[in-house]
Amino acid sequence: MALAAFEKAKTPGLHVWRVVKMNLNLVPKDDHGNFFTGDAYLVMYNSAKSTPAIHSWVGSEATQDESGAVAILMVQMDNHLGGGPRQYTEFQNDESNTFLKYFGGSIKYKKGGVASGFKDVDVNDFEDVKRVMHLKGRSCVRATEVNFSWDSFNSGDCFIIDLGKDIYHWSGSKSNSFEKLKSKVVAKDICDSERRGRATVHSIDEGQEPKEVLDVLGPKPDVLPEGCPDTTPQVSRKAKCEASLYMVIPKDTDVCNSLFTRASQLNVYPRFSCPLSSFSGPKANNDERNAANTAADKFIKDHDYPGKTKKVIMAAGAEDTLFKEFFFNWMDKGETVGLGKTNTRGTIAKVPKVPFDASSLHENKTMTAQHGMVDDGSGKVEIWRVDHSSSDKVAVDPSKYGHFYGGDCYLIKYSYKSGGRLMHIIYNWQGNKCSVAERTLCAHLTVQLDDSMGGAATQVRVTQGEEPAHLVSLFKGKLMVVYLGGSSRSGGQTAPGDVQLFHIRLSSTNATRAVEVEPTAAALNTNDAFVLKKSGGLVIWKGEGAADEEMESAKFLAKTLGGSVTEVKEKSEPDSFWAALGGKTEYQTSKMLKNVVKPPRLFECSNKTGRLIVSVFFNICFNCSNRCFAFIWKGCHGISYRYKGKSLKYIDTDPSGRRGIPIVTFKQGQEPPSFTGWFQAWDPNAWDSKV
Repeated sequence: MALAAFEKAKTPGLHVWRVVKMNLNLVPKDDHGNFFTGDAYLVMYNSAKSTPAIHSWVGSEATQDESGAVAILMVQMDNHLGGGPRQYTEFQNDESNTFLKYFGGSIKYKKGGVASGFKDVDVNDFEDVKRVMHLKGRSCVRATEVNFSWDSFNSGDCFIIDLGKDIYHWSGSKSNSFEKLKSKVVAKDICDSERRGRATVHSIDEGQEPKEVLDVLGPKPDVLPEGCPDTTPQVSRKAKCEASLYMVIPKDTDVCNSLFTRASQLNVYPRFSCPLSSFSGPKANNDERNAANTAADKFIKDHDYPGKTKKVIMAAGAEDTLFKEFFFNWMDKGETVGLGKTNTRGTIAKVPKVPFDASSLHENKTMTAQHGMVDDGSGKVEIWRVDHSSSDKVAVDPSKYGHFYGGDCYLIKYSYKSGGRLMHIIYNWQGNKCSVAERTLCAHLTVQLDDSMGGAATQVRVTQGEEPAHLVSLFKGKLMVVYLGGSSRSGGQTAPGDVQLFHIRLSSTNATRAVEVEPTAAALNTNDAFVLKKSGGLVIWKGEGAADEEMESAKFLAKTLGGSVTEVKEKSEPDSFWAALGGKTEYQTSKMLKNVVKPPRLFECSNKTGRLIVSVFFNICFNCSNRCFAFIWKGCHGISYRYKGKSLKYIDTDPSGRRGIPIVTFKQGQEPPSFTGWFQAWDPNAWDSKV
């Protein structure tokens, strides 16, 4: 019977089996998402668009024999499928988001199991059904069968009272609208899947229970407990940012601690495992995969980890996003230094690159999102410098627009029309050499300016050298120049160094900027053009991969700086060029792959419980990171600004080492096209309707 299940696992789709005495019994599709707490299950998801995944699920009341059997069967199924699928261990009430989404965001726990001699409810005979199910969770809801008594109820949650022909979703007086909505969905699912539509669903609030409910549950107590808020275990920031990598063969050896600097290390070893994740090298055989799995179990036991510590087992080329996030410079097969091209057995949310075309900007939402362009930059621009001495902002002379100094902070207000209404963006630009007090004042003035416009503006925090394409495009007919230090305030300028080096960078929208960098050879890049200012004149250096637009901008900057100009090509530099840079050294010579878009990730940030909890998906306020931007969306009743600051720490603690990327903040109903373009089914009128 197990062999038949292994063959079934090769077919596309979702398959669920219940473990019965070392065999696998296929669960009908109508019962998918229903789990008996005394059982163990195998769940297989096979899709041509993603890496196959096998999940073992163990109920809270499952026996040790069942737990061991499902672990063995998962390994056997993986071996039968050639070791390609990812393997996940799941436990009741602690399932991964990957597992939960197979079942539409809600699963139901039923009492009983094979060992206890349970009996499935006959869909044609449900006269005597009496059960109560307790609903918990937000983005993913778990419905757990509890004792059929008022003692199981509380005022803070929602419950399902299942009486066979009548199904009641009961809402506590202190439950929120989201929980009420989910209880309706679960009640309807029970009616459709378990009763074949031959039941009636009723909605009741606490204190309005009908006679039919009181007859079976008895009189309701006058006061019910408030219930406990949904909580998740606290994890220290250190634990989130650090990890250890161990090689299983020939023996457990600590290879690297904290952030892994070279993921390519993995390809030279047959097998790796680390807490929660196990990696299979391309030449690992079945015995090595089994040995690594056993070693991972021993590791969990030896380090006194909880017995229900989850494991994820994956093969080379099938690493998931969360695994890759622990590595500072993960490179997939065929990828070079720089922006890489992922080439795995199963890609996650593969996003094709869309070339920029300003003429179709408003019609192509995908292009708008990928390039971060809400429009072509032809709107109205106003710029202020943050003045710490007066604790206010000072208007910048329009003739100086486009010049930014590393010792300053600036506010750039951009106004444009979208869909017939006036929209605003406030860029909060922070120089790398400005003081902490200036950055704090800059953030305060950003909020103040936003409030003066009714709080409808989109806020974008930009750090020096990480300017987004749209900001670069605002200075029509001029070149955006970012100076390493100095200030634009009157009398505050510092004398530039004897040698200055400017990096001319072309954005994906063909807008260019000049960024001053440290005048060393290591700062050069074969993909771009540079302008070197030294005694005796200016040198325009053309890298082998430099674009014509970059060379034109380099000439424009040279004219602005003044002096005689000499052009040199890469690999034909005179000795005086290297001498001005302190000597010839290694620099970036790899051609970057520029036609790749990193998949975006979405996180919910909620302070419903009194502390900030971040999880994948969203409801109230969320971060959406597409690796070049981080978006923060704030619901109309969402988290406060003090919690928004905590959500920004997601970037600061990212194991992959991203720092300084633009942070875009906006409110519900004011979403810019550069954000909504990531959602193919985004409905701009959704906020007009009430759930």
